[in-house]
Amino acid sequence: MDDFIHLRTARVHIFVSSAQKSGNKNEAIRRRLGNGLLVQFPVVNLIISLSLSWSRQIFPLDHLPEKGSFDYYRALAHRDRFIHDRRLSSTSTGDQILTFADGNTTYRMSTLGFLHYANVSLGTPGVTFFVALDTGSDLFWVPCDCVSCTRFLQTGNGDVINLNIYSPNASLTSKEVPCNSSLCELQDQCRLLGQSTCPYQDLYLSAGTTTAGYLVEDVLHLKTDNSNPEDVNARITFGCGQVETGSFLDGAAINGLFGLGLDKVSVPSILSSAGLTANSFSMCFGSDGIGRINFGDKGSPDQATTSFHINQSHPTYNISVTQMTVGKNRMNGSFTAIFDTGTSFTYLNDPAYTHLTKSFNAQIQDKRRASDPNNPFEYCYDPSPSSSVITIPTLNLTMGGGGQFPVNDPIVFFVNGTTILYYCLAVVKSSDVNIIGQNFMTGYLIVFDREKLVLGWKESECYDAKYASNAETPSKSTAAPPPETSSSTTTAPPPKTHSSPPPIPSATAVQPGSAPPEAAKRSGKDSSSSGAPSASVQWSSRLNTCNCHFLILFLPSIFELPVSLLLSCGVGCRALVVSGVLGKVVYGLVV
Repeated sequence: MDDFIHLRTARVHIFVSSAQKSGNKNEAIRRRLGNGLLVQFPVVNLIISLSLSWSRQIFPLDHLPEKGSFDYYRALAHRDRFIHDRRLSSTSTGDQILTFADGNTTYRMSTLGFLHYANVSLGTPGVTFFVALDTGSDLFWVPCDCVSCTRFLQTGNGDVINLNIYSPNASLTSKEVPCNSSLCELQDQCRLLGQSTCPYQDLYLSAGTTTAGYLVEDVLHLKTDNSNPEDVNARITFGCGQVETGSFLDGAAINGLFGLGLDKVSVPSILSSAGLTANSFSMCFGSDGIGRINFGDKGSPDQATTSFHINQSHPTYNISVTQMTVGKNRMNGSFTAIFDTGTSFTYLNDPAYTHLTKSFNAQIQDKRRASDPNNPFEYCYDPSPSSSVITIPTLNLTMGGGGQFPVNDPIVFFVNGTTILYYCLAVVKSSDVNIIGQNFMTGYLIVFDREKLVLGWKESECYDAKYASNAETPSKSTAAPPPETSSSTTTAPPPKTHSSPPPIPSATAVQPGSAPPEAAKRSGKDSSSSGAPSASVQWSSRLNTCNCHFLILFLPSIFELPVSLLLSCGVGCRALVVSGVLGKVVYGLVV
């Protein structure tokens, strides 16, 4: 399971000094939420001096909802809106959409945990970091004057790429965050140790994965996301990560993690509290591995929505699913799940997991493979050698409120050369919480509206004019990656990504995306002409020589691929040309 990333925070109030490694905390890390962990994640806690009469308009002191209840967080959001309305009455700044100074493009990196990454710039002068985007945690942190962190990557041809490390002393705009700050959660430890700078430690559900250090305030370089972008330098609080362990050293977020959760320390909360944007943001997950992120975006009137269900002990982007339909089989019965971009795949517990897998299995014509202890996916199948297509049942989630969420990417493939060896339903059985992972979000613009406390979604390939501020190609960055790294390998951002299990011996893993209908017809997979039922979708069981809807993984180096093969991809490819980032040219095509 360590190959698949859980970056959902289980924050415990145990101080670890900035120079101490946290390898002995594995037992605590493995503990799941609800098993006694002390968590404190209020949605917003603005410290603003207000007159008593005004404060009662915002939050009546004699009629407080129960802390942690849905009404409590809705009231907090209402208070924020009231404050913002007054603050913004003479300016429209809070309605603007912001994104990173390097652009709103995100990259799904298969060999860095199948998560989406973006280039962010911090400090004065600006230093760029390639950070994972995670709605399952709150704190934004980067490696900083570190004792234990990843400082470089090595490409397949031996080149070494140095990763940027933040240093407060090197930034003209850096400030320490004192222990009495409203954003300091470890104030008790400050008093015990007699120190003035606020420490932090976050533990994550990926085994052995931690970050520890102290909080810093500095400038995050943003820009307005419109036809005439303007620079916006926002002062934010983030973690100066001195000690990283576990997946942060070799699996994911090796150059920092951008927490997007509900806590007041998250960047969306800080931007909203400062009146720079509305308290909402969007992320788009294209089927080609390219995405978008925009702060202040509330989506569009035609998007579907469902309400968040706030968990008192751990506020997250938790929604309810009232019905799950697999092909022609329907399961009535609700369950809740966290929408978490920091988790690679989707995790379900029973009875939802059993209904999904049994219904899926009953409608598959191909032979099921024997279980493999090294493969986390329980339901895998061998394609029929007598058929040129693979037919699987559709999967649809009905959200609370009735919104429909068809899942575009429910399966992953293993291939050797141009032949699919087998494919799997990419859902893992969970023993605790349900998580809608990033693989289910493919093909959607997801809106996390923290003011209305709703999740919005709309099908999108992320090249819409409204969201693609740099849609043709991502803007060139001075950041270290975006690389694709597999131990000692670096490649371009993926053209078409699916989540994939670990590689099997003597095989190359290839991940097809769920092609939209028009792409399927271009590939000769028009289900209307094959007689396939409406409750199923089809893939070809053979791959083209170079099909750019697929991501070839686990190669020693992309630089070993013949240029002739790369150039043969032809029409239909939407890969990227990335030059200069690594001092090399990574070949690709753009349509």
